Amino acid sequence: MKIDVLTLFPKMFEGPMGESIIGKAVAKGLLDINVSNFREYSDNKHQTVDDYPYGGGAGMLLKVQPIYDNLKAIDEADPTVKKRVILLDPAGKQFNQAMAEEFSQEEHLVFICGHYEGYDERIRTLVTDEVSLGDYVLTGGELGAMVMIDATVRLLPDVLGNQTSAQTDSYSTGLLEHPQYTRPAEFKGMKVPEVLTNGNHKLIEEWQLKESLRRTVQRRPDLLADLELTPQMEKFLTEIKQEETE
Repeated sequence: MKIDVLTLFPKMFEGPMGESIIGKAVAKGLLDINVSNFREYSDNKHQTVDDYPYGGGAGMLLKVQPIYDNLKAIDEADPTVKKRVILLDPAGKQFNQAMAEEFSQEEHLVFICGHYEGYDERIRTLVTDEVSLGDYVLTGGELGAMVMIDATVRLLPDVLGNQTSAQTDSYSTGLLEHPQYTRPAEFKGMKVPEVLTNGNHKLIEEWQLKESLRRTVQRRPDLLADLELTPQMEKFLTEIKQEETE
């Protein structure tokens, strides 16, 4: 996968994009990340990228020209590959795991990180997606882009040491992930559930599913509304409700 990032603050990406899973993906040749400063594409001698809005209003808007020329340069460098161009915007569709999985199927992603009060509306005509990290406002789109890149890249084949990890993460299955334990089997009186130590894989899988459902009911019951429940899941939900009232 190739990822381009358009930003006014490229140094913000130097650490996060070079460490941990993303850094390893780059080292393996599974990922190519390029971060460009779109100020360098400004067509005036002062390299300004923002201006006052027509009609008045608070703050400054990013101009369309530098963004357009930066995107044009990216397209000309690799004209045969279709790009998914993502505009980081608080008014965009909220990012989630399903979107990360969708992005991970693309060959080339481009993230545009905004700043200042907002965008010239014509910038929106240059993108395929407008995406928000959540219902809050950040200083710029850089942190949001890093989160989306991390969530996407970890889903690429061979990026994680164990691909099952990505498939069973919270939200990937539609449920929150079940509780997990490692050694020691007992710590200060707190014991690992016996079912996890008996070696019966069928019972372990049933326990994991039930506890995933329990955690989802307790913390994110809204997720169940979009989930297609199996008979076994319905049985476990009934048991969980009974156990919660006892």
